[in-house]
Amino acid sequence: MSIKFLDHPSDVYVEVRAKSLEEVFALSGVAVYEVMTDVSRVEKVEKVEVTVEGFDLHSLLYNWLEELIYLFDSKGFLGSEVKVEELVGGDNGFRLKAVITGERYDDKRHESKTAIKAATYHLMEIKREGDEYVVRFVLDI
Repeated sequence: MSIKFLDHPSDVYVEVRAKSLEEVFALSGVAVYEVMTDVSRVEKVEKVEVTVEGFDLHSLLYNWLEELIYLFDSKGFLGSEVKVEELVGGDNGFRLKAVITGERYDDKRHESKTAIKAATYHLMEIKREGDEYVVRFVLDI
């Protein structure tokens, strides 16, 4: 399992690799928070349950990333651990349920790195390479 930040001329380009779709979506969530702050300094004091849906895996990933950005923008919530409890789907669409553990942003304790405006579909990929899933996405900053 890994998170890599790839070169991009103006935004944040992320690559995540993991053995399952659940893990790759969970790590994608951690990557979003890592762009915002140093997640190692975010304490695990609060849990937030999130459910998102999409008509395919790409829209599910987009909606997932947008929900995490919304949680920070609306409630100041930062996650340090993400657990995808359910990821199901097929011809009628996809649904993801997750629990995010973290705390509210505190400017005295949390480094403010990069503000994220939105997720994008630009350069978005979800594919299987050998025995792992690879996800790439761009965050508009």
